Amino acid sequence: MKITITEYYLIAINIIGFVMYRILISVCSRKADKKPDIAALVLSFLGGSPGVLLSVILSGKKAEKENMMSRVIIYCLLVLQIIIYLITKGYYTDSITFDLYSFLARHKAFVLYLLIINIIAFSAFAIDKYNAVKKKFRIKISTLLGLAFAGGSAGSLIAMYLLRHKTQKKYFSVGVPLIIITQITVVFYIINSGL
Repeated sequence: MKITITEYYLIAINIIGFVMYRILISVCSRKADKKPDIAALVLSFLGGSPGVLLSVILSGKKAEKENMMSRVIIYCLLVLQIIIYLITKGYYTDSITFDLYSFLARHKAFVLYLLIINIIAFSAFAIDKYNAVKKKFRIKISTLLGLAFAGGSAGSLIAMYLLRHKTQKKYFSVGVPLIIITQITVVFYIINSGL
């Protein structure tokens, strides 16, 4: 199998992303320093999201409020870049379809999973809202966003606006809709990939 120029570029940008983020994390020790997150976003937009994400995971830097929005964007970019790569490699059907109903009818387990994960996400937001009002133990931001990313984005968004919870935080008010757009893109791709 011959490696194309695009694949050489992706390999290089991911190595650069991995190394650059590791260097910036070690140099920028202050908690409020935005340089690693800005560099991570730029390199991710250039196609280096897998390398940056691997570096983020290996760095051990905890997910915090300050870096949460950049992490949401990097995860979404990773998914979208994988889809773009698969399309460029020819993994799609000859005709484009928007027939979501027949896809969901063929994949009942997927529908059941989405139903359950959205109920769990909605419940997690509701519990967190209740605990916020009662000044009790809160659910981690990364857990709430993780549930949205795992397929519970609709339940998360409904809970946010129905319960008026987390709507002032950009990593939720922008992040969850971004996750929904990413997930719609994934479903649209899967419908047209012939799977």
